[in-house]
Amino acid sequence: MELSRTTLEHLYGEEKKSVSAIARLFGCSEHKINYWIRRFGIPKRSISESVYLYYNPHGDPFRFYEPKTLDEAFLFGMGLGLYWGEGTRKNKNQVRLGNTDPNLIKAFMKFLERTYGVPKEKLKFGLQIFSDMIPEEAQTFWEQELGVSSDRFYKLVITPARSLGTYREKTRHGVLTVHFNNTKLRNILVNHCQDSSVGRAYAW
Repeated sequence: MELSRTTLEHLYGEEKKSVSAIARLFGCSEHKINYWIRRFGIPKRSISESVYLYYNPHGDPFRFYEPKTLDEAFLFGMGLGLYWGEGTRKNKNQVRLGNTDPNLIKAFMKFLERTYGVPKEKLKFGLQIFSDMIPEEAQTFWEQELGVSSDRFYKLVITPARSLGTYREKTRHGVLTVHFNNTKLRNILVNHCQDSSVGRAYAW
């Protein structure tokens, strides 16, 4: 295989192989591959892009399914609304949404699965409870409601109990947060939320 511009553009640019993988393929140093990438004027990936490819060597672990029916358009709009209202957009590396209502959580999970092809098996969960709750009971409640196993949960977070009231009643099973660790999907969701033309396109 010849080390040419066409070859490097194909391997590095199209197939998204890393410099180290290309160096192994040609039996040479990474320094040499980097030299020829610069020499041919091939744009180098940023550190964040390289890290993303390292953790997703087979491509994006999701796929956007454009709404084709009224029900799909409704699900799309509802999911974006949930993420805009309840999601944590400050975290730039995860899709994250937390709430006390299991029906809302399940609706968001359905949105991720049917609109972006994110299977439930790829999701992780965080649970925050008050100190006067029984941890095992709270987590078991969410496991049964969502149909997920205990190994999908991060370490339980326990905070001091608050006074009784409406909010306290709503949180009798704690606050459940859905996590999907993917920077690209997080950015796509934020852009979809902020782009008003997206909503109009599916406003049937």
